[in-house]
Amino acid sequence: MLRTHTCGELRITHVGTEVVLAGWVHKTRDKGGMMWIDLRDRYGLTQLKLEEGVTAPEILTAARELGREYVIQARGVVIERISKNDKLATGDVEIQVQALTVLNPAKLPPFLIEDDTDGGDDLRMKFRYLDLRRNAVRKNLELRHQMMQQARAYLDGSGFIEVETPVLIKSTPEGARDFVVPSRMNPGEFYALPQSPQTFKQLLMVSGFDKYFQIVKCFRDEDLRADRQPEFTQIDCELSFVSQEDILNTFEGLVKHLFSKVKGLEITDFPRMTYADAMKYYGNDKPDTRFEMKFVELTDLVKGKNFKVFDEAELVVAINAAGCAAYTRKQIDELTDFVKRPQLGATGLIYARVEADGAIKSSVDKFFNQDDLQSWAVATAAKPGDLILVLAGAPDKTRKALSELRLEIGERLGLRTKNKFAPLWVLDFPLLEWNEEAQRYFAMHHPFTSPKHEDIHLLDSNAGAVRANAYDMVINGVEVGGGSIRIHERTLQAAMFKLLGFTDEEAQAQFGFLLNAFEYGAPPHGGIAFGFDRLCSLFGGADSIRDFIAFPKNNSGRDVMIDAPATIAQEQLDELQIQLQAKK
Repeated sequence: MLRTHTCGELRITHVGTEVVLAGWVHKTRDKGGMMWIDLRDRYGLTQLKLEEGVTAPEILTAARELGREYVIQARGVVIERISKNDKLATGDVEIQVQALTVLNPAKLPPFLIEDDTDGGDDLRMKFRYLDLRRNAVRKNLELRHQMMQQARAYLDGSGFIEVETPVLIKSTPEGARDFVVPSRMNPGEFYALPQSPQTFKQLLMVSGFDKYFQIVKCFRDEDLRADRQPEFTQIDCELSFVSQEDILNTFEGLVKHLFSKVKGLEITDFPRMTYADAMKYYGNDKPDTRFEMKFVELTDLVKGKNFKVFDEAELVVAINAAGCAAYTRKQIDELTDFVKRPQLGATGLIYARVEADGAIKSSVDKFFNQDDLQSWAVATAAKPGDLILVLAGAPDKTRKALSELRLEIGERLGLRTKNKFAPLWVLDFPLLEWNEEAQRYFAMHHPFTSPKHEDIHLLDSNAGAVRANAYDMVINGVEVGGGSIRIHERTLQAAMFKLLGFTDEEAQAQFGFLLNAFEYGAPPHGGIAFGFDRLCSLFGGADSIRDFIAFPKNNSGRDVMIDAPATIAQEQLDELQIQLQAKK
């Protein structure tokens, strides 16, 4: 080894010990007769001390030629620092240098290797190997490591077996777009990279592996944003001979274990909410329950007052922004502009202030008297000092806009603090959703999700009303995991494929292996998959999963460090029998 200790290891108890350290030059300070070097590795930082009359002249000369990020080895004796640094774990000691070796010089980095760096996102992604030297980024990956180890420990302790499933599989028509891989040995045919190991883990249940897990890389060729990457990691799990209740309890246990071991927090409350209630009271299926501000429908209260906006609306719905009656006209105009953005599309925002004396002043006083407005306050439980915000229009669009407005108000009021965690289960999703353009049903989760037993009889007569035996885990408004009890009978799975528009021949061609397996004694089974990158970002208090991935892609799906994706040689294209169209 080129070192006896790491740069984060030495303490006052090591005084008098001769040590050898190796790492990167973080910073140098030369005061003429005295010089200090901050030496850094992934474990921490240790100060090296050199002084005229004590340190050999040639070592001082060499030290003065060091640049930032030079890789060096230093030998010396641990001494107590005169001026201690209580911000460093090693701040009580320093090394009196006796020998110094440059292991590799370095160019000046394009940005500061500091927590508060001067490098922008694009520059840091291009030089990601330098960005990874920064404490903030290193700590994110250390958190990821802890999360992975603790997840494995819990699942192993619960009797799960880790099984790897194939990465080169068959493309399927449901879900997001696949990444496809041409096969040289089978010209004109393609593998797909898995969006999840769904069918393989179900086949493992048929095989008798009744508790499976895998921390697995998955791939989706879809539009990107802060919490999406073309390749991502799942904690993928499946169990046999279980009910939905068994699965909820098992994976509440996993998440409680992670919070306890990684964050030192004891999470006890895991409330449950139906999909219908999530949409009714929060406007989306992954509500942030760190704060209340539930939706209140005012439709029946406000009709017939000659206010055209309300009279023509299918839905009139409000939230009570507690303590916001003092909002200025400018602040309310900002909120109005917020809901009128094209991605939300609200036509306007109605407000009503509850004054200190209980009187209500609204933006629609022309149409509604005090008695009318007081009924709004009663419905929304608004008190003096509160602000009632109202949207109206088509139900889905209006709920979506109010959901975003609720989150914006929560952000402004400081109710979405990152050190508070509010987990819940969302249950009873619709099994199917109708697509007007395609004029057919699509599976809301995936085609292997079982309908609730009591709704199976509706599949032929009212398929849109069928609820899925499905569940999502939501924490702080982020869906961190989702799963379902699966279909395990061939006849029901075939009926599901038919409902989704597959012919018998198409179903057999795409999923015949699974249908056939169900004829050989498939046990009742179900499972769940957690977005591991999302879990890490949530635990780390970050908005983007990229901060917790060693080498992420940018928002265009590019790796700017290695410049991928890239063109390939014509010889490779010829081997694969692929002919590219000329660019227009």
